[in-house]
Amino acid sequence: MKNLILLIIVVIMSSIVAAQPPRAPQVEPLPEGFKPASTNTFISQYPAVNAKTRQAMFRVVAPEAQKVQLQLSGTHDMKKDEKGVWWITTEPLVVGFHYYAILVDGVAVMDRGSESYFGSNWESAAIEIPEGPEGDYYRFNKNIAHGQIRSIDYWSDINGKERHINVYVPAEYESNPNKRYPVLYLVHGWGEDENGWSIQGHMANIMDGLIAAGQAVPMIVVMPSGDIKTNSDVREASGDVTDIFAKNLVPFIDKTFRTKTDKQNRAMAGLSRGGFQTCITVSKNMDQFGWMGTFSGLFVRGDDGIENAFNGMFKDPTAFNKQMKLFFVSTGTEERSPKELVETLKNKGVNNIVYHESQGTAHEWLTWRRALYDFAPRLFK
Repeated sequence: MKNLILLIIVVIMSSIVAAQPPRAPQVEPLPEGFKPASTNTFISQYPAVNAKTRQAMFRVVAPEAQKVQLQLSGTHDMKKDEKGVWWITTEPLVVGFHYYAILVDGVAVMDRGSESYFGSNWESAAIEIPEGPEGDYYRFNKNIAHGQIRSIDYWSDINGKERHINVYVPAEYESNPNKRYPVLYLVHGWGEDENGWSIQGHMANIMDGLIAAGQAVPMIVVMPSGDIKTNSDVREASGDVTDIFAKNLVPFIDKTFRTKTDKQNRAMAGLSRGGFQTCITVSKNMDQFGWMGTFSGLFVRGDDGIENAFNGMFKDPTAFNKQMKLFFVSTGTEERSPKELVETLKNKGVNNIVYHESQGTAHEWLTWRRALYDFAPRLFK
């Protein structure tokens, strides 16, 4: 009887222990001024960021490795301590979002402390060096209404398979069942995917804030893939992605959502390669789009020159001015500048160009967040 009572007590105590939430592992406190990066997995202390000095501290446990390096704005050797842990504290970094990798004996691997972000055609680690209050426009604001991002597949006859898109609808979409909305098609750059704008770009936070403040018209934002993907049935990519946008995607969106379907209520923009794809798509479908934007993405291939590029879209400036309400061109001051191309177009008589610069940033997500923040309020007015 005594043993039975003891057994029951042990079972009850085991159940109580099992029901307790897991305790966080004991970790050493971070150096003064450092805190876990916002891009970390929720249990990871490292990488750690000092917002004041803009330095980052990285930690890699690899006791058997002979050499460990950090690949971030160059390649930097890490130092190993007596426990087999490798460390590095960086020089001050530029604010914004940066991909990085860890090289372990020459092999690039992803840091387990970071969330994964699809960039440069693989799942990458990344770190956000925070701005001050000036970056609040892309941060979540608990005091305003928020829209939704919907994950959807649609069928493309041109691609021969289903294609994935993310679609943002403004906060008021469900409460206004009879209202129709203009649409912005927003394309990512090379090496990233249709999730880039919603994750790395914080697009929804930007749009929610602009709409809540009355600065932007409530709109639907469609974020498609800029690549023609394949699967086990479709072994080779076929078709032109700009045709997929115009002939498959636009009709699907107009059929699925409450959209305004005239060209004056349809815009397209993209970053880097997505800006180039935007120019091609719009130039071939001037009857479908009335607003256009390129973020680090106005460039000309070959010897065409700007006047002959994009199916001759700019050959007749008067016609272009009538057909296009806005041509928005944005760049970071630390990257290749399209200003000369913009000036050439202005001198030819294209007068609906707005040129925007992101101060102190290069070919990176902070440049493109700032571009969207300036571009969206100009649309559909």
